[in-house]
Amino acid sequence: MSVFTPVTREQLQDWLSGCDVGALADFAGIAAGVQNTNYFVTTDRGTWVLTLFETLGAAELDFYLGLMAHLARQGLPCPAPVADDAGRILRPLAGKPAVLVSRLTGQEVEAPGPAHCAAVGDALARLHLAAATYDGVQDNPRGEAWRRQAAAQVLPLLSDEDGALLQDELAYQAGPAEALPEGIVHADLFRDNVLFQGERLSGLLDFYFAARDQLLFDLAVAANDWCLDGAGNLEPGRTRALLQAYHRRRPLQAAEARAWPRLLRRAALRFWLSRLQDFHAPRAGRQVLVKDPRHFRDLLLARRCHPAAPWID
Repeated sequence: MSVFTPVTREQLQDWLSGCDVGALADFAGIAAGVQNTNYFVTTDRGTWVLTLFETLGAAELDFYLGLMAHLARQGLPCPAPVADDAGRILRPLAGKPAVLVSRLTGQEVEAPGPAHCAAVGDALARLHLAAATYDGVQDNPRGEAWRRQAAAQVLPLLSDEDGALLQDELAYQAGPAEALPEGIVHADLFRDNVLFQGERLSGLLDFYFAARDQLLFDLAVAANDWCLDGAGNLEPGRTRALLQAYHRRRPLQAAEARAWPRLLRRAALRFWLSRLQDFHAPRAGRQVLVKDPRHFRDLLLARRCHPAAPWID
């Protein structure tokens, strides 16, 4: 998403020569997100997305790209990696591992309604069910150990009030909790990672945080973005649309209903911490987007102050 690694036209032409995608016509950096370098690539045969990975290792990339290929074969609307003439998906470009994937059609939804939220819930359930047959294994790299490490990094930089909030929430999330259904989750299904054509969901993007975790965590991440009202609370109609559409494909359990407020808080905490890291220690790059961490601090406060959350009827 942000451009950390510049690529020349000559480098890209040489790299594309091993793929059956046609002659390069144009390419442009995508100035959104904070993790990898992305370009739109246009040839005389279509448009693709090129990603250069800035921090991920080979084992993680094998998991992510294999998952995307698996889900695409299962009929999920996600980017399909393109192999070169030798069958390789991942190849070095400008000193970084890089992949070319299909570019999906559609637009980001700025003001989602219940129909959009229902489509997201249905897609998440389809994703969880399809991913259950994927043999890749990866625990969530943004789980409890990462939360402790990230908190230790940012705590000295926070106000006393924010520091106390962070420490209290970390203690709460580390406390006893019921076992919940687990599987591979997307873990980052915000509005800018979903494409729509009208009210039809046409694309699921950015699988580079996918990992094994509690399935309910995916719904919490989505609800905290798709279902907000103007005050940062969960709007009941959109939240229930999200959950009920999911429930129709993968029935939610009583334990998940009880855990819902806690998972909403964990989702807010996870993105507050990552935005604090990006804000206080941004990486060098061109077109780098650093998002305001106060949004998720405020969401966490809202979830703590109003713990009752809409659930399925």
